[in-house]
Amino acid sequence: MTSIRLLLADDHPVVRAGLRAVLEPEPGILVVADVATAEAAVARAATGDVDVVLMDLQFGPGMSGIEATRQLTGSPAAARVIVLTTYDTEADIIAAVEAGASGYLLKDAPPEELVAAVRAAAAGQSALAPAVTERLVERLRAPRTALSSRETEVLTLVADGLSNQQIAARLYVSQATIKSHLVHIFAKLDADSRTSAVAIAVARGLIRRSGPPPLPEA
Repeated sequence: MTSIRLLLADDHPVVRAGLRAVLEPEPGILVVADVATAEAAVARAATGDVDVVLMDLQFGPGMSGIEATRQLTGSPAAARVIVLTTYDTEADIIAAVEAGASGYLLKDAPPEELVAAVRAAAAGQSALAPAVTERLVERLRAPRTALSSRETEVLTLVADGLSNQQIAARLYVSQATIKSHLVHIFAKLDADSRTSAVAIAVARGLIRRSGPPPLPEA
């Protein structure tokens, strides 16, 4: 039986060691390498001997797990990617799926779920954690209140403490466009301010907040 050739990509050595301990004893799974950066994951998978990559989302400075996933799934080698992360926000899930990830699991997933996901991805099937599937179903059931990718991007930058002017410069659009996005965001979330919109989105798992509180800008 041909083994599933697996690459582990996570910037924490303890996580990589733990994943090896879980996956290496499994019959039919061969861990060919583990790497600490997204760039290294892309380079290692490009050799063509990787079937599935377990990919973290956050690697610190440099390439993100999302960008690495996009490059991997779009490359000639086309390894399958399972995102394995601590983040379960809608923004992260949608970004990973849009980037071509075959699966999305949380790091607290039981070992048997992780093994099953690797086998499913290698077989060309989807491997989503139950909580992730529920989040996607909720989004499909309420499309009018779901934030678009651009609206999510704008609100994430608001949550990081950027002003309308700074967001406009970051996204290469006008301030009027940013204000228009915020009007739609406020309506969808039933929010009356930047602060409340961020609070509601964080509470619903739509975005993550990593920066200072948003500026009270109109």
